[in-house]
This record gives sequence, C-alpha cells and structure tokens, in this order.
Amino acid sequence: MNHETKPNSIFKVIGASSLGTLIEWYDFYIFGSLATIIGAQLFPADAGASALINTLAIFAAGFIVRPFGALVFGRLGDLIGRKYTFLLTLVLMGGSTFLIGLIPSYSSIGYFAPILVLILRLVQGLALGGEYGGAATYVAEHAPKGKRGFFTSWIQTTATLGLFLSLGIIVLSKNIIGAAAFADWGWRIPFLLSILLVGVSIYIRLKMHESPMFTKLKTEGNISKNPLKESFSKKGNFKMVLLALFGATMGQGVIWYT
Repeated sequence: MNHETKPNSIFKVIGASSLGTLIEWYDFYIFGSLATIIGAQLFPADAGASALINTLAIFAAGFIVRPFGALVFGRLGDLIGRKYTFLLTLVLMGGSTFLIGLIPSYSSIGYFAPILVLILRLVQGLALGGEYGGAATYVAEHAPKGKRGFFTSWIQTTATLGLFLSLGIIVLSKNIIGAAAFADWGWRIPFLLSILLVGVSIYIRLKMHESPMFTKLKTEGNISKNPLKESFSKKGNFKMVLLALFGATMGQGVIWYT
C-alpha cells in the first residue's frame, strides 16, 4: 500500500485542520472579549467589580482544564484515530459555545446561570486541549519529512486569526444593533453564530481521510498501548515533555495572554 501523500493534498489537510482550529479559538476568545457584559448578565446587578472578577475566573477555568483535554483526547486519538477525535472536539466546542448563547441571565434562573456557563467553559477547555494537539498531529502525519515544522506552524497562525475573527464579529454586531441592545441581548450573537462556522468545518473535515501514518501504524499493529506511560515513564520522553512545557509553551503563554 502506498502511504505517500500527494503534494496538493497536504494543503487540503492544512486548510481543514486550520479552519477547525480557527473556529475553536474564535469560540474560546469571544467569552474573554465580552467578560464585562457577560458578568452583568450572570451575576446580581449590585455585584459590582466581583461580577467581572468571577466572570474572568470562569474564563480562566477553560485554560486550567486544557492540559487534561490534551491527555484525554490525545489518548483517544491513539485509539480511534486523529480524524474522529478532532471531529469530536469540534462538536464539543461548538455545541458548548452555542449553548452559552442560550443560557438565561441571573434575573431568570439566579446562580444557575454562572454555574451552567462554568460547566460549558470546562467542556470548551477540554475540547480545545484536544483539538489543538490533534490538529497539529494530523497535519504532521501528512507532511513530508523536512517540512513538518513549517506545515504545522499554520495551526498556530490560525489561533491568532481566531482572535481577530472574534473581535470582528463582536464589533460588527455591536455597530449593527447598537451598544445598548448589544449589552442587553446582542452579546449572544457571536456565540450563536458559532454553530454555523462549526457546521462548515465539520462538513469539510468529514471529507478528509485518516492520516496515512496512523493508518499504517494501525495496520501493522504498532499503535502505542499506553502513550501516557511511555511519555512520562521513559526518561528521554519525560525530558522532552518538560522542555516543551516549561522551556517553550509556558513562556509563550505568559507573554501572549498578558
């Protein structure tokens, strides 16, 4: 069986993977961008600054569970394949975002409002943790040797584009319906629009095939039986994990989010 990837197919893989990642980051960022308005909807009118602080804490919860999402969906990807795993993460992220747009305000259901939003934010964080690594792995397993770093870098680029898209949708919605209406109910529009973006991405990804490298490993029976144990118990692998986490990812995250 020929497992080589055709030159033009790699761009379809990058496009499908990047689009999904862009949408997931869009979903993730709109909450932070609208924290002030969302806080006024989720907490009592006399909550003052604590409403914003609590809303930002809910926003932070999504970041806290991202590593666990990477562990869970990374393991799942090794069992059932990359394609179906990041289809699942896309559905979870898009569904959670859409539901946040439907959550009643504090005046309707009291503290159930922030509790429900917190649960959905945790689902978002888990999904994003799995999506990002899954998409990068999917692209890397399609890329020819010597170009994996270049092709997977597009996944990182689309995370930034997701931020710009979220800001663009927010500004456009606010300008169309007015600031007062946006603060009252229009803030839900960016969340609800997410379902359309997710639908397009799911349609595109369903047409993609499993990565040739994973298919080959599965056919030969060489899929890792316990990837977590192999990553953390072997000294060489554990060093690479620590280097990636503390040597690169942590510093990048601190700079980006401040």
